[in-house]
Amino acid sequence: MRSTIIVKIGTSSLTQPETGELALSTITSLAETLCQLRRESYNVILVSSGAVGFGCACLQLTERPKSISFKQAIASVGQVRLMRVYDDVFTTLQQPIAQVLLTRSDFIQRSRCLNVYNTLQELLSLGVVPVVNENDTVAVDELKFGDNDMLSALVASLVKAETLFLLTDVDSLYSADPRYVANAKPIPLISSMEELNALQIETGNSSSKWGTGGMMTKITAARIATTVGIRTVITEGCNPWNIVKILQGEAIGTHFAPHPEPKSARNHWIIYGLVPGCKLYLDCGAVTAITKNGKSLLAEGINTVEGVFDANDSVQLCNKYGTEIARGLVNYSSQELKKICGCCSDDITSILGYEGTETVIHRDNLILI
Repeated sequence: MRSTIIVKIGTSSLTQPETGELALSTITSLAETLCQLRRESYNVILVSSGAVGFGCACLQLTERPKSISFKQAIASVGQVRLMRVYDDVFTTLQQPIAQVLLTRSDFIQRSRCLNVYNTLQELLSLGVVPVVNENDTVAVDELKFGDNDMLSALVASLVKAETLFLLTDVDSLYSADPRYVANAKPIPLISSMEELNALQIETGNSSSKWGTGGMMTKITAARIATTVGIRTVITEGCNPWNIVKILQGEAIGTHFAPHPEPKSARNHWIIYGLVPGCKLYLDCGAVTAITKNGKSLLAEGINTVEGVFDANDSVQLCNKYGTEIARGLVNYSSQELKKICGCCSDDITSILGYEGTETVIHRDNLILI
């Protein structure tokens, strides 16, 4: 059975830093590397940034757009160019590819999440390399990934990948930004996120002029992926052949070891498939019942409902001070919860006019933070 690897490459690696023009040698080397991995019996998914950066270069813009509508327009121009270049290079190497554009809502709604999974699995079974990018053209601000590092980690989790490679403009994670700190040291291995926290790494803002990411987003991606047992590697984007060397056992880049007791894919989705801005504020009794006594959440323990969500969505549970204590899948929509919050379970049927479940969030669908 083929192992699946995810390769994410950022705008800083795909473009020339001064002009934003394509770094064709890097793109060609990347395609050759991924084709080599296909021949070595790996399934490969490429998560590629670059649409906005390429759009800026195509339209001869001197800086990245700031407004949402302007950025979406530029992305629609750049995505065409990005896929044309990929298609030309991969076709020369006789490797079919496919374009897959995703938004955060594709991971929030369980049915859509499963559709994405099925599509990616079918493409891989056909020997195709999916090229995944955020659908900047339609994504609204509150449903954006923020950066494709997050997207790559969620895709890796979804398809149960073996390794996630984050290709960037530095060769490793350093103890501080090596551009500004002369004695910054590369870190070859992070055994756990607790170890990473203890190191107190100063990441600074390492995003490029044309990109949105930085080292902090890569650390966040590594945290997400390792939680479900996926090894994660940060390495240099201008040398894609390092991927092959790493898979052969060479100590290149920074390796994040997978968690020894990974979360299930379902629990992972509860945590990261969150509907942004949707929160339930609980009274002290409900907080204690959930955090100390292992109980489910009942309507009478909810003080306030914030945001708009449907039944079976993932939402945040907060104490009265706004501190998040857990996340879970709700059995009611926000409209229904606003009617029954603070009420006894026995009164739900009379308030709603139909029979509902006793619990707002069952213990089996609740993850403590």
